[in-house]
Amino acid sequence: MRNLKFTSILMLLFILTAAVVIACVAIGSTYIPIGKVAQTLLGFGDEQSSLIIVKLRLPRILMAVLVGASLAAAGAILQGLVRNPLTSPDLVGISGGATVASVLFLTFSAGHLSIQWVPLFAILGAFITAAINYAAAWRKGISPLRFVLIGISLATAMGALTTFALKIGPPYMAGQALGWMTGTLYGTAWMHVWALLPWAAVLLFAAIYLSRFLNALELGDELAVGIGTRVQRMRLLLLLLSVGLTGAAIGMAGGIGFIGLMAPHIARRIIGPKYGRLIPASAFIGALLLLLADLAGRTAFLPSDIPAGVFTAAIGAPFFLYLLLFKRTGARA
Repeated sequence: MRNLKFTSILMLLFILTAAVVIACVAIGSTYIPIGKVAQTLLGFGDEQSSLIIVKLRLPRILMAVLVGASLAAAGAILQGLVRNPLTSPDLVGISGGATVASVLFLTFSAGHLSIQWVPLFAILGAFITAAINYAAAWRKGISPLRFVLIGISLATAMGALTTFALKIGPPYMAGQALGWMTGTLYGTAWMHVWALLPWAAVLLFAAIYLSRFLNALELGDELAVGIGTRVQRMRLLLLLLSVGLTGAAIGMAGGIGFIGLMAPHIARRIIGPKYGRLIPASAFIGALLLLLADLAGRTAFLPSDIPAGVFTAAIGAPFFLYLLLFKRTGARA
């Protein structure tokens, strides 16, 4: 019965995501009827519709799906690792490390290296930050509390390093990098989608496959060891998956925040705490959140195109405060 419920919810999330994708393709500065969207996607559209849908909107929308799903899955993994539902990659410095590396790439290698290299550089930056955090938090094992506290300090340091990288870089690149840092999907082309797709697909599959170990880690280290889990090895491997998903997503879309915090919480309310179900549900919800944020960004203030990261932050910051208040209230009760 539980498996049937999970399958039904996952199918509903898939159908809802597909419906929002189609709506996002149709809605914009130029509205395209759903029927014409279907014709164009099937290869029977006119030249103007094909240009708008296939060349301009569809890559951006698919990028929102990949980025939102990656950030949401990364957040779910991290919350399970540190056993703290208020944790997300942008709050513990992982996103900051990816941002620093990406800004350095954008400011110093523009025109010399292909955009295909951005996810790799971002993952390396995120990995270095996570490695510093992991090493600093190690005391005969990783303490989740130390990991979070050190991560908050690293997030502040990464923000300072990003500003420093912008200052020492070419002035003409600073404006582009600042726009990218807010978290935008503007200007996404098919080459960006193909650059992110292999990273997202492989890492998401690996995260779902290894999700059962998160259930063991949430029991606590002693119980996890007692049931045969190699705690530190699995914690490191799952942390690397979270780092990879975060770095690849931020490398292509910039500093989009709070998706990794909000999506797992919403999924947990819908589908429960088991990570084998939580991670795929979080991925769908993360994709939905970013699709809607990007849709609002490109339609709410026409002709301006507002970065999607502005909307995720506008929703995510109050959501975070609500979680803090809810947790404190629950503790008192």
